[in-house]
Amino acid sequence: MRSSAWFVASCALILCTLGLIDGAKGQRQCSETDYYYEYTECDSTGSRWRVAIPQRTGACTGLPEPVRGTECTFSCEAGEFLEMSAQECTQCAAGSYSLGSGIRFDQWDSMPAGFSSLATSLENSPREDDRPTCNSSSWLPQGNYLESNRDECTVSLIYAVHLKKQGSVSFEYQYPDNNLLFEFFIQNDQCQEMDQSTDTKWLKLTNHGEWATHTVNLKSGTNILYWRTGGMLMGTKVVKPVLLKNVQIEGVAYTSECFPCKPGTFSRVPGSSTCEPCPRDTYSGHGASSCTPCNTTTQYAAEGSAVCKDRPPCSKKDYFQIHTACDHEGKTQVIYKWIEPKICLEGVTGAEPLRPSGAREPCPPCNPGFYNNDTATCSPCPPGTYSDGEKPCMQCPAGTEPTLGYEYKWWNILPVNMKTSCFNVGNSKCDSMNGWEVAGNHIQSGAGSSDNDYLILNIHVPGFKLPTSMSGHSGTEFGRITFEFETLCTADCELYFMMDVNRKSTTVVESWEKSKTRQTYTHVMTKNASVSYTWAFQRTNQPSDVRRYVNDVACIYSIKVSNAVDGVSSGCRACALSTQPSSSTCVPCPPGHYIDTLTSQCTECPRNTYLVSHATPGPEACKPCGPGSKSDKDHTYCYSDCDFTHTEGNVTLTFDFSVLGSVGSLMNGPSFTSKGTKYFHEFNISLCGGQGQLAVCTDNVTDLSITDSQREKGEGANSVKTFICQSTIIPASGRGFHTALSSQSINLADTFLGATVDNTLDGIRARPELYPQTSKKVPDVNFYYRSFEATSSCDSGRSAVVTLRCNPEKSTKGELSVPSQCPAGTCDGCTFHFLWESSGACPTCTERDYHRIEGACKRGHQDLLYVWTEPKLCVGGVTLPEKKTLPCEGMEFWIRLGAGLGAFTAVLLVSLTCYFWKKNKRLEYKYSRLVMSANKECEMPGADSCAVMEGENEGDMEDEVVYTKPSLLGKLKAIASKGNGEKYENVQLNSSHSKALVWS
Repeated sequence: MRSSAWFVASCALILCTLGLIDGAKGQRQCSETDYYYEYTECDSTGSRWRVAIPQRTGACTGLPEPVRGTECTFSCEAGEFLEMSAQECTQCAAGSYSLGSGIRFDQWDSMPAGFSSLATSLENSPREDDRPTCNSSSWLPQGNYLESNRDECTVSLIYAVHLKKQGSVSFEYQYPDNNLLFEFFIQNDQCQEMDQSTDTKWLKLTNHGEWATHTVNLKSGTNILYWRTGGMLMGTKVVKPVLLKNVQIEGVAYTSECFPCKPGTFSRVPGSSTCEPCPRDTYSGHGASSCTPCNTTTQYAAEGSAVCKDRPPCSKKDYFQIHTACDHEGKTQVIYKWIEPKICLEGVTGAEPLRPSGAREPCPPCNPGFYNNDTATCSPCPPGTYSDGEKPCMQCPAGTEPTLGYEYKWWNILPVNMKTSCFNVGNSKCDSMNGWEVAGNHIQSGAGSSDNDYLILNIHVPGFKLPTSMSGHSGTEFGRITFEFETLCTADCELYFMMDVNRKSTTVVESWEKSKTRQTYTHVMTKNASVSYTWAFQRTNQPSDVRRYVNDVACIYSIKVSNAVDGVSSGCRACALSTQPSSSTCVPCPPGHYIDTLTSQCTECPRNTYLVSHATPGPEACKPCGPGSKSDKDHTYCYSDCDFTHTEGNVTLTFDFSVLGSVGSLMNGPSFTSKGTKYFHEFNISLCGGQGQLAVCTDNVTDLSITDSQREKGEGANSVKTFICQSTIIPASGRGFHTALSSQSINLADTFLGATVDNTLDGIRARPELYPQTSKKVPDVNFYYRSFEATSSCDSGRSAVVTLRCNPEKSTKGELSVPSQCPAGTCDGCTFHFLWESSGACPTCTERDYHRIEGACKRGHQDLLYVWTEPKLCVGGVTLPEKKTLPCEGMEFWIRLGAGLGAFTAVLLVSLTCYFWKKNKRLEYKYSRLVMSANKECEMPGADSCAVMEGENEGDMEDEVVYTKPSLLGKLKAIASKGNGEKYENVQLNSSHSKALVWS
């Protein structure tokens, strides 16, 4: 059986061989154009083979035999490529370049080979039918760069590369808007994400218009690179996309060909590792070794152009105005200049000539802190002196010190500590010279080279220095910047105000869209650090290479920075003097002390007041704390110590809110954006305590320069540490992220105003109608907070009200909630309302909160019990008294006593009744006999007349019967006389003259 199977297999092999021989008959021999070389995979010994791969299978015969290749780690130098026939490194020809062991992607007219864009549909929509489609969301090539999506879809840019050795990937990007989430990560061929640190996974925010470089090391083998973006749109604000360019990958071990220079660039000599951009007014095509000049009479070309463009007729958009510096006569004038480089044509049909210069006018005065020394320039006042800009510098009077800072309100020249620039979205810098232009009483945005340029104005403050008298204070304000501005726009312009603390990360403090009337904005610096303040103006967010909205401008009228360490002095401030006699030296005041202007001495603020650091010296600098609050020992802020007392009538309620905890948290939601992205709002609230117990909101996406411990303490540039703060949380599910993302942390309240049962405090109104009231026996306690920092939508800053409600059914920690009518916590965007229901919000228990119950007397003992009055609306405080047992008389004793007294009373009443009844009968009998005997004439002496005679007074004649009530002693005598045998009573009958008849 085995031998027969071997015979069949041998026959089949012979037949196949004969068939291949017959098929090869008539085919031509392969030439070098019919195949190309590739290396096999490296074996375990690090070796590989070079094999020939036909361009088209079966087209020819006689392919070269495989030969042993170079080592797997072999690579050529930059500017060389591996010529596979000879397996030797060869220089690239002019017009091309090579990275040696790397590849570069810098041309984005279309998506390069190997790149793909994958959009993920949103999975968090509340209803699947409403789930938006993401088919149209992708990374878009824009010539010099790639542009990400602007919506909420999660879009990944993917590129797979196989490295023969360890390498790296680097790329340039712009990431100005944290409403988009931008991450870069790497997977292996098993689709497992490779280990990355947080700072390599999440990209840092960049300044508007500036490009940043990001580099990550790669392991040998297959690396799948992901650039992923996902939007988080919670309003109508337009999101700025992520831009990506110059992707370079090292570690591919060899390059078998050179890359031609892209249009607009060239390489002049062989062996180039890069291509240079063509100079201005020249152009080049694909793979050029030199650039071709344009006909500059009628054409122009920007640096790095692939074609020449025709020059348009000159118009108002092609020139700008400037104010000349003051001359020796103290005069200045407005002159007009062409925007450089000049690309328009004069003297042609439709061209507008350059406007003539204006008349010479007197120069404006110097800015405060500077003086004019008759040299036509303004110089800073020497240290220790001051000036308002119009007068010479003067010494400060005794008892005062100069105030340091900057105050710019005249713009004849750009101040020395300010810089202006222009950044184009696709290029590093604009073609125009200046981003902002001085204009006398204001500074305004320049023309730029296109409408989507970022026009940058920057001022750097190396640090802050408090006045001498305030240097010992540990307050939260070291300085402040105030500026007055205005925007006039017809397109979707936007003005950004940003700051960079200690050159770590630039954050957007505030932004304003479209036209805004003239207004003032103030930002308080809460720590002493080096800071750069930046204004960036962009006319439109849409890609543009023309100047269509050149008349859309942003104007800044004044900028004032207080307490700048390198500032000048525009005035003097009262200071505290030393206690030594005739001393004029300013000394620092202890924390919480103000300067008494009458004595120039430090005086401590009264109890429960806080010191306003930027206020005028005097008692008015100490502001009283609100109701239910107290100040810290340094009088720097007011806070609640969790103890609150409310008196109504003769009843006093005492509250202890410390059981609620120092910080409460509320995860509100979920909410959904207009396109279905699910997100939560997390609120952190510091109810009681001082600066050491503030709430912290962190940003775990864009704040990557600090450690986790620093982030928890609120020490990051994008962390917020305050009384009430808010973060936006995006869950990991449905977006492809591996962890929940926290971003857009904002400060809702940094000042505690007070706690009261009233519904209004300092212009802030609590709205009890937003929460259904369950019981009115215990009033709600309202905690009022405010943030005085104005925003674009809240001119007076944000405010918050936390309502504490006693609810015995809740736990001690309680439950935080927001009004159902305002699920975001606010109904107007400026005032936030929170309800904190807890049993810990009930008042402290007192004796009036329980009552006594008396038990039955059993066996001579009675129990006294004490129970809480239901419903129990108190916590802590007094405890219930212990059960008491008291001696008592039983019911049997009282029943027997009552029965005996009742029987005695009944016998006595019966005896008395019988006695008086019998006596009454005797009296009736005697009376009737007396009457009968009186009618017999013979038996008794008769009266003179029994009738009333005429003329007699009837009243005088009438006989009277007088009853004399015997006393108790008389009754006893009568009873005794009966006992002696006397059977009769004496009855006296009186005539009419005696007036009475007495019975006894």
